[in-house]
Amino acid sequence: MSQAIVDWDKPKKDFYRIVGGIAMKALTANGFHAEYVETREDAVREVLSLVPEGASVGVPGSVTVRELGLIEKLEEKGCRIFHHWDPALGAEERQHRFAEELESDVYLTSSNAVTLDGKLVNIDGTGNRVAGMAWAKNRICLVVGINKVCRDVESALQRIRDVATPMNNIRLGLVHLPCVQAGYCVDCKVPQRSCRVVTVMERAPFGRDAHVILVGESLGY
Repeated sequence: MSQAIVDWDKPKKDFYRIVGGIAMKALTANGFHAEYVETREDAVREVLSLVPEGASVGVPGSVTVRELGLIEKLEEKGCRIFHHWDPALGAEERQHRFAEELESDVYLTSSNAVTLDGKLVNIDGTGNRVAGMAWAKNRICLVVGINKVCRDVESALQRIRDVATPMNNIRLGLVHLPCVQAGYCVDCKVPQRSCRVVTVMERAPFGRDAHVILVGESLGY
């Protein structure tokens, strides 16, 4: 007697779809253009549909965007990409690049967290990324993995401090920082502390064409 094939991922995917739908409905009510997609391939197609051919695209610090290979795909589309993670940039050039990101036709990044009631929660070190999310010149496009959906602002902040920040510090080689060593945020006072600017976007900002693409897969930190 043959054993039935069980799709063990189906409950997970169904739950992601439910959670994504709740967050998407709340984001829409809060003035964002929200879309839920099942896979990273769907997310890439959605982003490419939102970025006109030949447009300038500003990409601040975002592991998600780079994990999806969007910079290369947008360059293939003839877009001009501005991003300050270019290791060839000097200190002065890097500051100029921050401004170019902000002035681009499309500001493409992720969010550290999205709450079930439709808020975007972020913590930044320099502040350029969160500033752009609130005040980019033209279209804002945020791609967010389902792993970043949280119940409320309080749980979102805890997730960012205890999970996203230590992982990002490891990426940067800052393994000696207290949150990495402890495995959770200890509200450190060290000079290299990366948690410096906290923003909560309760609604889409006035005058912004703000899009949020929720993806039913784990992306970024």
